[in-house]
Amino acid sequence: MISKHSHRKDEHVSLAEKFYRDDVDSFDDLRFVNAGLPSVSLDEINLSTHLGPVKLPTPFYLEAISGGSEYTKKINATLAAIAAQTGIAMAVGSQSVALSDPSLRDTFKIVRQVNPDGPIFANIGANRSVTDALAAVKMISADALEVHINTAQELIMPEGDREFHFTENIAEIIAKLQVPVIVKEVGFGISQETIHQLINMGVKYINVSGRGGTDFAKIENFRRHSKDMGYLENWGLTTTESLLESRQFQNQATMIASGGIKSPLDVAKCLALGSSAVGVAGYFLNQVIKHDKQEVIETINNWKYGLKAIMLMQNCHTISELKSKKMILSPQLMSYMQQRHLSY
Repeated sequence: MISKHSHRKDEHVSLAEKFYRDDVDSFDDLRFVNAGLPSVSLDEINLSTHLGPVKLPTPFYLEAISGGSEYTKKINATLAAIAAQTGIAMAVGSQSVALSDPSLRDTFKIVRQVNPDGPIFANIGANRSVTDALAAVKMISADALEVHINTAQELIMPEGDREFHFTENIAEIIAKLQVPVIVKEVGFGISQETIHQLINMGVKYINVSGRGGTDFAKIENFRRHSKDMGYLENWGLTTTESLLESRQFQNQATMIASGGIKSPLDVAKCLALGSSAVGVAGYFLNQVIKHDKQEVIETINNWKYGLKAIMLMQNCHTISELKSKKMILSPQLMSYMQQRHLSY
């Protein structure tokens, strides 16, 4: 008999796929200026980046998606094989379910079994203790830990948390863990005020995870019997807005982007706004469900070429050079920045 925890994980994946849209571009408000006379060749371009001590061969990676049921175990195994064969990093979905129900731990351990040497990120909710954080990292021999802050999701989720101890838990987790701790939203974006709070708590890695990708407000409302909280769909800041909010803090913490990434061009725009890495969840979940493993591997290799092509057209050798490029912003984004007292 399937447990309630596993059933919820299956629902999340099923609804993420049900609501996935590939016709929405969250990054249309940004444009690069073409460099018509580049001095760099394609072979000279280096896609590698770092999150503290963790080296990533490419700046985009498989963001937290899956685990917690037999079905999602299969997805995790496939994603891990793809990550191993393409050399990209991978984050697992929330392990909180496996900490509550040890019988589900294999649905996460499979990732390290299939991909013994690649960069893997563990993942728990910020309402979990430092003991749980240590257990999550140990479970998959993780190179880093994502601690997700998901107030909106929990409040809409029928069985979600109704009180939050994020601040004290995050501070203790950072103090006790030996691997990088990434504080991550789940598609609602992060404001400059929240970033300032996180940095004051000692957070050095922040994934802004903005609106535009998987909408957990929509997913959790669909799971409600009365479906009475639809007004919170599209809650929060977009990934672009969140990265603009983060710019004044990028010399104090490493920023990561996720939320609505569907192409190498989206990746490049996030990097140019100052992120050091870019997580992709919904797009690759959709790919894995609809295509065979080899096709997804080919897509990822095409993304690598596409990102290198964009960097060449920006005359950039490295990710750090791309991060220095200024883009053209739409009037809507300029208005947003003015209202939020942001500079670019």
